[in-house]
Amino acid sequence: MLTLDAAVDLTRTGDVWLFRGASVADRAIQTLTNAPVNHVGMAVVLDDLPPLLWHAELGRSLPDAWTGTHQRGVQLHDLRDAVLVWRQKYRQRAWLRQLVGPADDGGVTPAMEDAVMTTVARLDGRPFPTTRGLIRGFANGLVDRRTDAETVFCAELVAATYTAMGLLPDDRPLNSYDPGSFWSGDRLELVDARLGPEVAVDVPAA
Repeated sequence: MLTLDAAVDLTRTGDVWLFRGASVADRAIQTLTNAPVNHVGMAVVLDDLPPLLWHAELGRSLPDAWTGTHQRGVQLHDLRDAVLVWRQKYRQRAWLRQLVGPADDGGVTPAMEDAVMTTVARLDGRPFPTTRGLIRGFANGLVDRRTDAETVFCAELVAATYTAMGLLPDDRPLNSYDPGSFWSGDRLELVDARLGPEVAVDVPAA
């Protein structure tokens, strides 16, 4: 297990953060997707910025690092602050999975970083489904959904970003991914990369 500060220090662009809660909506998502987690986000770590979390959610507790405003939906947050919100406000446990990428240092290439920022510019601020719509979407198997639809699910966002980075094949529908797709038990196959095991993160509860 890592402390939150240690996990943030280790995080690089492309790493995945996973969350599991116990609310009715959380359990419904876990049950409907047969997954141990209900939320996923991707780290964005660039030289001139603090570590950030790229994810989609209903809440607007934190300012968005791209727009500077408080907004619902697709958001880019300070990583440490976001994990604290998910632990202290939403009562979620957190895990980190580190990406081993194709760059010489085991991370992502400059071209992949550019793809991340292009995706952020394109999708930041897109709405996230209401709780009722979220559960209905998972119950319906995310039928006929694409990331250019009105709303964006958290797993679709990470999948869209991974696809833009060349880590996922572009012929797999984005609506086929759920939060559990990024858990090790799903054995997600990446292109010239892999995700390491889940590492639990010890986040202060208050």
